[in-house]
Amino acid sequence: MDTADSKALQREILLGFWKIHILHHAAQGPVVGQWMLQELRHHGYEVSPGTLYPLLHRMERLGWLCCTGAEGAGPKARRPLRATARGREVLAAALRQLQELQSETTQPDARPQAPSPGPAGAEES
Repeated sequence: MDTADSKALQREILLGFWKIHILHHAAQGPVVGQWMLQELRHHGYEVSPGTLYPLLHRMERLGWLCCTGAEGAGPKARRPLRATARGREVLAAALRQLQELQSETTQPDARPQAPSPGPAGAEES
């Protein structure tokens, strides 16, 4: 895979996986941005702080994460984030979809059959 395809893969597909990863860890306990950067990189995701922090803020605005840090700690203070009840619901829904996709892609006999084209020469009405 060339560099352009790798970057497109990160942006177009794996970005959603990052969010699932963040919700997973934030549901288990507070996470901070620096730790999430290391964790995502550990799993092979190419994430920069300039991408992660806006993503965390967006997830907060959506009500999926909430800051559990002390108020008034200053703009440079660590901001521990936890998954909210809404974030846990989103995580559960995303995991169900991933399991369904994995089942379909790894167990081809389990997927629904596509409709047969019918006899040759037959026209649709």
